[in-house]
Order: sequence, then C-alpha cells, then structure tokens
Amino acid sequence: MLFKSYYPFHLKILVQSDTMNPSARKTYNANFTEEKYQNFLSDLNEGLKEPIAFRVAETPVFLTDDFRDKLISAGDDIIETILQPNFKELTERAIPQKWRVANENDHPHFIALDFGVCKDENGNIVPKLIELQGFPSLYGFQVHLADCYKSNFEIADDQSIFFSGLDKSSYIDLLKKTIVGDYNPDEVVLMDVNAPEQKTAVDFYLTQKFIGTPVISLSDLELDGNQLFYTVNGEKKRIKRIYNRLIFDEIEGDQSIFEKVVDIRQPLDVEWITHPNWFYRVSKFTIPFLKGDYIPKTQFLHELNGIPADLENYVLKPLFSFAGQGVIIDVKKDDIENIKDPENWILQQKVNYEPVVQAPDGGVKVEIRLLYLWPNGDEKPTLAVNLARLSRGKMIGVRYNKDFDWVGGTVGFFSS
Repeated sequence: MLFKSYYPFHLKILVQSDTMNPSARKTYNANFTEEKYQNFLSDLNEGLKEPIAFRVAETPVFLTDDFRDKLISAGDDIIETILQPNFKELTERAIPQKWRVANENDHPHFIALDFGVCKDENGNIVPKLIELQGFPSLYGFQVHLADCYKSNFEIADDQSIFFSGLDKSSYIDLLKKTIVGDYNPDEVVLMDVNAPEQKTAVDFYLTQKFIGTPVISLSDLELDGNQLFYTVNGEKKRIKRIYNRLIFDEIEGDQSIFEKVVDIRQPLDVEWITHPNWFYRVSKFTIPFLKGDYIPKTQFLHELNGIPADLENYVLKPLFSFAGQGVIIDVKKDDIENIKDPENWILQQKVNYEPVVQAPDGGVKVEIRLLYLWPNGDEKPTLAVNLARLSRGKMIGVRYNKDFDWVGGTVGFFSS
C-alpha cells in the first residue's frame, strides 16, 4: 500500500442492492423536501460574490467500507505509476511544445482521479477509472458544500468528507501548506484567465477565504525583468508563487494572447503550484501506462493492432481536451479512420455507470473524484478529500445534465 494502512473511518455508498446498508439513504430521502433544498442553495450562495454557476445536486453520496477500500486501492495503483522514476520520460510527449512552460518541478502538487461507479461481471459495485489530472480541482468549495449539506439535511454527526484522518482544520492546514508553503499569503496568487468569470470562481474565492491567497487574472500579471507582480489598492506586490488554475485550452483560440499579456511560458523567477506541464503529464495520456483491476483497457490510437470488432464497447477520446469536449461515445470505424493525428487520441474500453444512488424517482449514476495534496517536502501525495457528480445524462459533466434534477456537483460522506 502506498499510503498509511490505517483509515479511522468507515465509508458508505448506498446502492440498489441487498448487500449494502440502505439506512442513511432511506433516512435522507424520507426527510428531504424541496424547501430544505432551496434553503440549502441559499446558504450555499450566501456571502459569495456571484451565485454558483453550476448545478449542485439535491443529495450527497454516502460511501461504504467495501467501496472505500476499492477506491483507495485503485488510487494507490495509479499513484505508484506516477511515482515511478521514469514517469517524466514516459510522459514527455504529452506536453504540446507550444504550451511547454519553463522551470518544471519534480512532482505535481495536486492529483485528481475520477472513477465511475460501476458493476463488474460478478455483480459487484466497483470503481472504474475515467480520467485523471495533475491539476487542482474544487479544494475549497467542497468544504463549504459539505458544511451546507450538514446544516440543512439529516446527516449524522460522524459523517465526514476527509480522508487520511484529516478533519476540516487539519485539511485546511494541509491545503495551506501545499499552496502557500513558507511564503506570506499575499505573495502567492491564485491565477486563471478572467478569474472572476470562471464557472469555478466560487472555489477561487472560498480558497482565498480559507488560506488568504488573492485571486487574479492572467491580464493582471506585470513583468519586471524576470519577476512577476500584481497591483492591489495601488500597491505593487511581488508574486513568489502562482497557484495555477489556468488551462491552456481556454486560450487556444487566441493566437496572439501572449502579445497582450505576460508570456508565462518563459523562464520566470516564480514557483508554480502546480507547474502547468503536469496538467499534460498526469492526464488521459497516462492511462495506457496504468495497470489494475479498476483501469479500463486503453490504447493510444496510433498503436492499435487493428480496429476492435466490438466498437460499441469503446469510447474515443482526444488527449488534449478537457470537460469531455471532443469525446466520441458511439464510435464508428469511420471515426477512427478519419482521425488525422491518431497519436493524440486514445481508444478506451467503455465504462458503464451503474445507477447506484436512489433518487425519489429512480437510480442516478455517480462519479467520485479522489483529490490528493502533495506539498513540497512530502515523499508522496496524501489522499485528502473528494468530489462527486451525479448524472442521468449520457455523460457525467454538469453541462450534460442541466435539464434534470437530483444531478450535479456533490460530495461523498463517510463515517469518521
């Protein structure tokens, strides 16, 4: 096992199965009302600069011991691959030359692993890897979300969202250690393209509330020699670390972007948390190198030994896209033959989600994201918190489920 073998809690996922304890789901659903949900949303948005820009689900997920163990085991196997001495060599081709950034460090500070909740051939509920990323996720928002679920719904006091023996206080300490380190919070900036306009801006400002890091946009960066600055209340401040939330896909369409703002790809006297190159190294590109019971068969398209006859059991994914963009779910032979750059695509065995969360009108599919933190000085990442998404649509992302209820962003609780 990569992580410490003790886990002082029990996880409960409630499924439509006689082999799992349905009590927490039964209690939650029996006490759910639309009025409580509306109060929950009001609490969730209270004090925020703007209302949350994505749908938040009516319910959290409740995880079982058995499923917890499988998730942790699956995560351990993946982390072992990332810790291999030759991991950088394996993933060198993953980084597009035009987006390669100077001064890369030796490990990602954030790792997110997305698992679909599925049923195996023996009828067991199991996690199956969907995607992974060496990039931050909603590390601040999930804390606020869990607090609001607990204050508005019937969730037992011993239920937690934190792994590895963490509680809210020690989790925020670990988050601050990872992002701020030994610097002052105002020397570390959370940076994205047009940060206040991002759908995830709520996470940016909650992170600022928890650990003190100011939120700025790419256009706010000021270059003096090889040092970066930003201006706040008329005062110019030096940036020593960037908590990077910028994904280059978002500026792909503006070929002259770095003629208008600082070219962040150049050698700069600044630390990256996490360095942009890790977004590509720990990504869909990594999946063909992974092994384990919970990893779907995945191949680079240019390495295929013939097109599989059962294409209905596969999904075609571009390596360099995010949020599900460009994915072909119902793959045809022509789709594969018409790809002009097969080295930049993967063919992955299709993962069929099992509708394991019981809504008032039927089952809902689930995806669980394990979120790791890896501050400088630690030998390996720590599994810290989770994110969950509920879906009735063909794809999990909130953009594909906007016309449904009992879907959207949520979090997994377990007994502490």
